[in-house]
Amino acid sequence: MPTFAAVDLGASSGRVMLGRVDSGPADSGLVELTELHRFPTGARPRPGGGFRWDIDEILAETIEGLRLAEQAAPVSIGLDSWAVDYGLIGADGELDGDVRSYRDPRTDGMADVLRERIDDRSLYGITGLQHLPFTTIYQLLAEPPERLKDHTLLLVPDLLAYLLTGERGAEVTNASTTGLLDATSRTWSAEVLSRSGIPAGLLPKLRQPGEPAGRFSSTPIITVASHDTASAVAAIPATGDSFGYICCGTWSLAGLRLDAPVLTEEARAANFTNESGVDGTVRFLRNTMGLWLLSESLRTWNADLAPLLSAASAEPAFAAVIDPDDEALLAPGDIPARIAGQCRRTGQPVPATRAGMVRVILESLALAHAATLQAAAELSGRELSTVHLVGGGARNELLCRFTAEACGLPVLAGPVEASAVGNILVQARAAGIHARPEPPFARYEPSGDRSPWIAAARRSGVRLG
Repeated sequence: MPTFAAVDLGASSGRVMLGRVDSGPADSGLVELTELHRFPTGARPRPGGGFRWDIDEILAETIEGLRLAEQAAPVSIGLDSWAVDYGLIGADGELDGDVRSYRDPRTDGMADVLRERIDDRSLYGITGLQHLPFTTIYQLLAEPPERLKDHTLLLVPDLLAYLLTGERGAEVTNASTTGLLDATSRTWSAEVLSRSGIPAGLLPKLRQPGEPAGRFSSTPIITVASHDTASAVAAIPATGDSFGYICCGTWSLAGLRLDAPVLTEEARAANFTNESGVDGTVRFLRNTMGLWLLSESLRTWNADLAPLLSAASAEPAFAAVIDPDDEALLAPGDIPARIAGQCRRTGQPVPATRAGMVRVILESLALAHAATLQAAAELSGRELSTVHLVGGGARNELLCRFTAEACGLPVLAGPVEASAVGNILVQARAAGIHARPEPPFARYEPSGDRSPWIAAARRSGVRLG
C-alpha cells in the first residue's frame, strides 16, 4: 500500500507517524497509522524570562523519526504543528534568536499598541480573527523593530520545512492564524501590514495544501494543512453541513466548517475566528482552553489520569464551574491553585479532592464546548445534529459524555490522531490516491435532560439552551 510520513507537532508532544493508504475503490482508502517516534515538545523557560521552544531538539527528534520512516520508502512527508509561533531567518539564512512560545508574557499590552494603529472592528473585518493575546501580530509588535528588517518570518512547520529543505514559504491555513492574512482573499493583507508598521518583506510567498515544499534526502515534502487544527478538521469523518466539531487537545477549538467567513459585528463581539481550511473552506471557531488544564494539574500533582477519571465520575456534579479561558490559567504552573483562586473570587467552594478538581475542569470544558457550538450555529445560520470530537480528548470518555449532555447532541469521538490523519489525506490526494477519514470509534448519546447543564451555565454567566 502507498505509504506517507506525517510529522505532527503538538504543544506538548510531537510524533512521526507512518500512514498506509488502501488505494482501492471509493468505498475503501482508509488510512492505517503506525507511530514511529514520539517526543516531548513543551515550551521551556527562557534565560531572562518567558518561554521558548527548543527548535534544535524538535528538529533532531523529527529527523530521527523521518530516518525511521525512510525504511518504508514513503511517497512523501508532511509537517503540521501548533499555530502563531515563528522563527526569524536572517539575511545569512540562519535562524536568528529564540523561537518564543505563545505562552511568553512579552505580548502583554500589545493589543492596545495595535488599537492605536487600527481599531478592532476594522481589523476583524479584514482578518476575521478572534482576539487572542498571543496572536502572531502581537508577538511581532513586541519584537525590537530592527529584528524585523532583512529577515523572513517562518511559522513553526514552515520553519522546520526550511531547516529540512532550505526552501521558504508560508502555508495558508497556518498563515490565517497570524492576524496578517485577509480572510476573504486568503492573501497577505497590505492594509494590516501598512497600518501595523510590520514590513511586508518579512513575509514569504504563500503555499497551498498539496503543493511541493522541497525534499528531505530523496523524499518530497508536500505542503499539508500545516496548522494542526486544519489537518484535524480535514480528518473529520463527516459530510454535509449539519455537524459541529471540537478539536480537543491542549486547546479545544470548537466550531463549524463553512464556505465563506462570517465577518459580522456579532461574530466579532462573540470572539469567533475565521481561519482557512482545506479546499478554500473556513474554520469558523472559537479557541477555548482545553486539556492543558488537566495535563498541567496532573504534572503539578505528579499523578496518573486513569484513577482520577474513575473517581471524578462519582464526585458531585457542578460543585463549581470555572471560566477555562481566565488568562491566569494560560501560563505553565500550579493550575489547581489558580482554579482554587478563581473559585474563591467567584464565591464558589474549592474542590476538596483532586478527583473533584478533575470533575470541575471537565464539566467546565464541556460547558464551554456547548456554548461555543451553540453560538457558532446561531451566528452562521446553521442547525446542528451531531458533534464530532477529534484529537486526544476523544480518549477521555468522561469529557465526551459530559460534552454530549451539555450540547444535547450525539458526540462521535475520534480519530484520536486526527491531525496526522488529515496530514496524510492531503499528501495522498496530492499523489492522486483516494483516501478517506476513518470512522469514529465511539458514540455518546445525551440523556435528554439538559436542565442541570443549563442551570450550571446560568450560574457561571454562560448562555446555553
